[in-house]
Amino acid sequence: MRFLKKIEEKVARFKEVERLLQDPSVTSEPSRVKDLGKEFRGLEKINNLYNEYLKVHAEIEEVRHLLNDKTQSADLISMASLEAESLAVREKKAIGDIEALLMQEDPLLIKNVIMEIRAGTGGLEAGLFAGDLLRMYSRFSAKCGFKIEVLSLSPNDAGGLKEVIASVTGAGAYGKFKYESGTHRVQRVPATEASGRIHTSAVTVAILPEAEEVDVEIKPEDLRIDVFRSGGPGGQSVNTTDSAVRITHIPSGLVVSCQDEKSQLKNKQKGMKILRARLFEKITNERNAEIAKNRKEQVGSGDRSEKIRTYNFPDRRVTDHRVGFTSHNLEAVLEGDLEGFVNALFEDELARS
Repeated sequence: MRFLKKIEEKVARFKEVERLLQDPSVTSEPSRVKDLGKEFRGLEKINNLYNEYLKVHAEIEEVRHLLNDKTQSADLISMASLEAESLAVREKKAIGDIEALLMQEDPLLIKNVIMEIRAGTGGLEAGLFAGDLLRMYSRFSAKCGFKIEVLSLSPNDAGGLKEVIASVTGAGAYGKFKYESGTHRVQRVPATEASGRIHTSAVTVAILPEAEEVDVEIKPEDLRIDVFRSGGPGGQSVNTTDSAVRITHIPSGLVVSCQDEKSQLKNKQKGMKILRARLFEKITNERNAEIAKNRKEQVGSGDRSEKIRTYNFPDRRVTDHRVGFTSHNLEAVLEGDLEGFVNALFEDELARS
């Protein structure tokens, strides 16, 4: 199981706390009993979920042994196959429940996400890959049961994207997406390349925990809001009203623009959502640099050398350079199959915590 060492440490601590609560030298100290009781209740949930996982895992091993026994009848093998499918569902749920419980230790992990994707080195080809990443994250969101909504989008002349900002909504979204922050490098022959040469381009991704109004106080007098007419690709007018909104947070200097909606109010609401997320990240960074890196450190400069992941099309290979995890099924990854990367990074983080 993923993060097995971390779970075993918590289960061992649960047993130790259970023993201490029965120790007369401890029970004579009310304050210590109170603290240990609180810790016991928190660890008990993990212990119970882990025991459920072990039970299911043991049943899976029994069924697997039965399926490999060539002396069994066809009917028994068929029944065992159905049981194996049911147990696989139970095992996945048990692991998911444990993961969710571990995530609760960091309140940021259960938040929604503001995702910013920007084309870096590579010109039009980088913009095309930015569009590919948006599609990949849309598919991954659907697999996780999250909802993704584009808040702001700026296309390039080749049908790609200069920049896109989107929200990802769903319990635990930040826990799933936070590892995507950084520079993503792509190696492939672009559609714009006539000679067939392989190009290397880069796209930056920033993942911010979405902030609620209770997380960040924004005073009306600290905002300057400008409205202007929306413009489309090539400078064409999208509509004839001043519906686009530019919001400047004067104390921090942060600026957010939104023009995708025809309604000025909707653009303002989207802009405020992005602004709150950026301010929340800024405040969080100042309080504790270990919780999150500032936005500039997350995405780097967009140069090809500052990469967290490489998508190599000729070899159909995707490699995450932080943990050395590689998938040899690039097509599946671009269709949103990111669980392997998330799990490897999550496990690595737990092992180092």
